[in-house]
Amino acid sequence: MSRLAPWWPATLESGDILLRPLKVGDHAEWSAARRRNAEWLRRWEATQPDYGRAPSFREMVRGLNRQARAAQALPWVIAVRDPRAARPVIAGQVTVSAITWGSAKNCSIGYWIDSERAGQGIVPRAVAMAGDFCFGELGLHRIEINIRPENTPSLRVVEKLGFRDEGERRAFLHIDGQWADHRTFALTNEEVRDGFQARLEAFG
Repeated sequence: MSRLAPWWPATLESGDILLRPLKVGDHAEWSAARRRNAEWLRRWEATQPDYGRAPSFREMVRGLNRQARAAQALPWVIAVRDPRAARPVIAGQVTVSAITWGSAKNCSIGYWIDSERAGQGIVPRAVAMAGDFCFGELGLHRIEINIRPENTPSLRVVEKLGFRDEGERRAFLHIDGQWADHRTFALTNEEVRDGFQARLEAFG
């Protein structure tokens, strides 16, 4: 059953990092970032083996926002304030997907980051912001993140935020032309009483 999402569109801020909805007007900047990082992202991003024509950028944005308004997803751009730019620049994305209501009240979080911004603490902060919104604003109960075992930078993200390792999921997602194993990491609302961003600060 779909439901109205009164919280969308939502923009979140923490220091120099913003999470905001992807807009049709982001086409040029977003596409340039994706082209620049195509090889960097190829090993980690999900692919669709039986999919036909890829949607246009406009179709993708509209589809994502339909999911958001139906309370099924939260598709955010990660934007970073840069003194060299007139406005925050696109550094990646963090997407809350597979939002399930009813007796489950759970979701999954995925993300990508521009290689030029990797290692700057942006992704852990962005995931913490998204997690706090999911538990605080939406009242969800469980968040999971699925990561390929060899993706060391992503494993570092869940380590900083204190996610529990729930074990291996064989052939979980189609990645770069083949079905790939992942490890599942999760936390429940009860385990994050002080919020994800407080956990991140405590990690140091």
